[in-house]
Amino acid sequence: MDEGAEVLLSAAARAEDALDVDVLRMREALVEAEAAAASGDVPVGALIVDASGVVLARGRNRREIDQDPTGHAEVDALRAAARQLGRWRLEGATVYATLEPCPMCAGALVNARIARLVYGCPDPKAGAVDTLFTIGRDTRLNHRFAVTSGVLADECAALLRAFFAKLRTAALKR
Repeated sequence: MDEGAEVLLSAAARAEDALDVDVLRMREALVEAEAAAASGDVPVGALIVDASGVVLARGRNRREIDQDPTGHAEVDALRAAARQLGRWRLEGATVYATLEPCPMCAGALVNARIARLVYGCPDPKAGAVDTLFTIGRDTRLNHRFAVTSGVLADECAALLRAFFAKLRTAALKR
């Protein structure tokens, strides 16, 4: 095999390994989303890992349980990671979120200086990374981050659909 082919195979293997890690981490974020649903919150979960892959923090939607309009999974995880590190700058960190972040959360990711966002399913009503806005890649901002979308998208979307179907069913029974 020539050197060029070896380089291509090596790059393909690294990409496959990265995808495997992303899937594993998204499954951890889904556990947080399920916990949010169990407490009556919209099932969105988040996980933050440092550049070496060490989990810094986990978060879940907590708006209902805390009666906090900023109680989104990403914000919950960012706050926990900042406490863990003793600083607000989370340079080199990757955030895994089951749902595309809203404008508030995308802005918080910019302000935290994260390196990368991996999210599950798009949010057609409030998605601020790809769907309605491109906050994490806007060159007018002082920081940008890489984005990988669609990791376990079907599982993430199914959890949200089931949660809202249950709410609609409960509302009809009233």
